[in-house]
Amino acid sequence: MSKIALLFPGQGSQYRGMGKNFYNDFKIVRDTFEEASDSLKMDMRKLCFEQNVDELTKTINAQPAILTTSVALFRAYTQKYELHSERDILCGHSLGEITALTCASAINFNDALKIVKERGRLMQESTHIGVGGMYAISGIDKNIIEKECKEYSTVENIVVVSNYNSFEQTVISGHNKALDYIADKLKSIGGKVIPLKVSAPFHSPLMQSASQKFRLELEKYTFNKLKCKVLSNLTGEYYSSDLDIIEYLTQQLVNPVRWTTCIQTIYETGIGTAIDIGPSTVLKNLTNKNKFGINVFALDNQEDINNLEKYFLINKDFDGMQPKKEFNIINKILATAVCIENKNLDDKEYEKGVVEPYEKVKLLAENLEKQGKEPSIENINYAVEMLKSILVTKKVPVNEQIEQVNKILEDTEFREIFNDFAGDSINKNCKKYNSNFYSAEFLNV
Repeated sequence: MSKIALLFPGQGSQYRGMGKNFYNDFKIVRDTFEEASDSLKMDMRKLCFEQNVDELTKTINAQPAILTTSVALFRAYTQKYELHSERDILCGHSLGEITALTCASAINFNDALKIVKERGRLMQESTHIGVGGMYAISGIDKNIIEKECKEYSTVENIVVVSNYNSFEQTVISGHNKALDYIADKLKSIGGKVIPLKVSAPFHSPLMQSASQKFRLELEKYTFNKLKCKVLSNLTGEYYSSDLDIIEYLTQQLVNPVRWTTCIQTIYETGIGTAIDIGPSTVLKNLTNKNKFGINVFALDNQEDINNLEKYFLINKDFDGMQPKKEFNIINKILATAVCIENKNLDDKEYEKGVVEPYEKVKLLAENLEKQGKEPSIENINYAVEMLKSILVTKKVPVNEQIEQVNKILEDTEFREIFNDFAGDSINKNCKKYNSNFYSAEFLNV
């Protein structure tokens, strides 16, 4: 079992003064900032600590600034706690994936600085300012968002899903006209829409020119063998070797960031503790929203640092500390329900068989969490029935249904609950739910 997951943020986590406390307290952080300044021929300390927010937020500046700050915090972390090892899992969000590869020794730091500087320039110049952007959507199922984007998007007016950040937040990217149309439509059905402060429509086909040029840039460098596991945003799976780097990082620019899948992979690996290493607490917040029960600490938060030190002190034989399985089984079922591909285009069936049961079980999970209670057998049975409904409604093939159930069985001590589901009854249609099935007794926690 791996020890811990180290998470590295991407663009949007920057703020004026990021890393300053660590800079004052750790020589290795000061050395890292000086190394970055010498490599890029720019004052990285001034950029991060003194520059105005507008200048820092420019993609060409934000990317090397975030990389520098994150690597500096990683070095301070490893020096102070002496916990990083080849057994760790590293994962970064978008730009943060390059940070993860750097901290895994696959990319030399000086090379990484030049790579992200060029990446930022290419991304910033790929479209004219004001042509496109990105919106964060919450309160709407990702399948509905995908469908709306697919039906409206054209070559001249592109809108696509660019980030699967959590079960509650999906980001769309594209031309402004298309973004506004989809935003208005999703608002009309209860969605919450927030425009993101970015200079271009990242992780969309509009980045195709930048992607092609970035590949040529990456081909200039030599990469090293990974010293620990690194997850890819493109696939949600581990890099097999350094030979994946050019392809994965190139394709990442025009494809969605599958952050939810990455966090699910971390959870399924058996890791129960993660550390957000970089400016702000963005990845801590997203990981918590994915509700896998992973303990997350952010190094850019003093209270979290204090709690992390206590945590390590209490758990001297620290080895990931996977949370108790009974706390996670319902969240595991919710995660499976969301991640499984939908092949049912009937809106009414989807609403009844997927959205409604999912929302009710999400409410159940939230109530359990608020009251600090473990799920009862009745609660778990309820969640299992919901999963039956979703898999059948989404028209998931029988063999894949069984595979998904087996994944859950591997992570739970409640195998007996799934006996009927894993047997012949998996071929039967989901039962028609009545008002009694959705009665208060099932939600009374």
